[in-house]
Amino acid sequence: MDIIGLLKSVVEDANISDLHLTVNSQAVVRTTGVLRAYEQYSHKFTFADLIEICRYLMDEDQWKTFQEQGELDFSYSVPGFSRFRVNAYRQRGAVSLALRIIPTEIPTIDDLGLPEILKKMAVQRRGLVLCTGPTGSGKSTTLASMINEINQERKCHILTLEDPIEYLHQHNNSIVHQREVGIDTRSFAAGLRAALRQDPDVILVGEMRDLETISIALESAETGHLVLATLHTTDAPKTVDRIIDVFPAHQQQQVRIQLSSVLNGIIAQQLLPRADMEGMVAGLEVLIGTPAVRNIIREGKSSQLESIMQTGAKYGMIVMNNYLISLYEKGLISMETAVRRSTNPEYIKKGITRFG
Repeated sequence: MDIIGLLKSVVEDANISDLHLTVNSQAVVRTTGVLRAYEQYSHKFTFADLIEICRYLMDEDQWKTFQEQGELDFSYSVPGFSRFRVNAYRQRGAVSLALRIIPTEIPTIDDLGLPEILKKMAVQRRGLVLCTGPTGSGKSTTLASMINEINQERKCHILTLEDPIEYLHQHNNSIVHQREVGIDTRSFAAGLRAALRQDPDVILVGEMRDLETISIALESAETGHLVLATLHTTDAPKTVDRIIDVFPAHQQQQVRIQLSSVLNGIIAQQLLPRADMEGMVAGLEVLIGTPAVRNIIREGKSSQLESIMQTGAKYGMIVMNNYLISLYEKGLISMETAVRRSTNPEYIKKGITRFG
């Protein structure tokens, strides 16, 4: 079973983002957002094949944890080729694996074609920056590019909490320490609490999953740290509501005040297939923590944030629907994609007609 040969083969196709291995099936890949059989590798995996692959990719502690829990997140590196974020899980008594390709080189903000405002957000000295979107929307890559920007531009201590570690950052102008949940620390909350005693300037939280983690992240931003974190929300207003709603009703007004005082910005994103089908491009929405935005959050009127964003271009704010139109105008996505991924298809159609 040449699993390394298979991994090297999929990495060589720049359009492949994910590899799925399951019993009684050949390898399946996600290419430009679409699942298809990987024709270059026709072997159908047996139960024994997948056990063998797991034993090869996992160390002894990981294998033991997988046997006990029936699922495991970990990372695996093929030196000189790529890293993979791996999720192994049991289904119907058998084993399956989902592997996300993580490039060995950390892309820059410019490499990703992201707007300049992200560079300004990256070099802030304190506050909270949130990158949101569904699973597979490129949040980790966007934040890695921002950490890379900080690492090049600032002399500071960067501490990351990840599950698992994806991109490997080298010390540059900054020193970078990366901690993996389940290996280097018990949980995001435990690692974040410990981070406050480790003299960081910048803290990356791979995911704000619960009340305790969110609470400590807000506290960290209040006490002079730059905190970057992810949430699984689809737009900026929903992100604000999600943070507030995690807390009990009697705490929510205080949390609104706290969030309004530390929020630097929210980046909500989704990945879109390019018009030429050569990979994916990010669709973005950006909210900046201006005085008007802070006031709206403090007063609990998050439904008004979209109108603020519509008129906030001079501050670097971006509305997703307008960004989709701009991607179409640049020939990066098709009209069909712009309409299908919009929350307001009629707005897109009118905008494309007006500007086209």
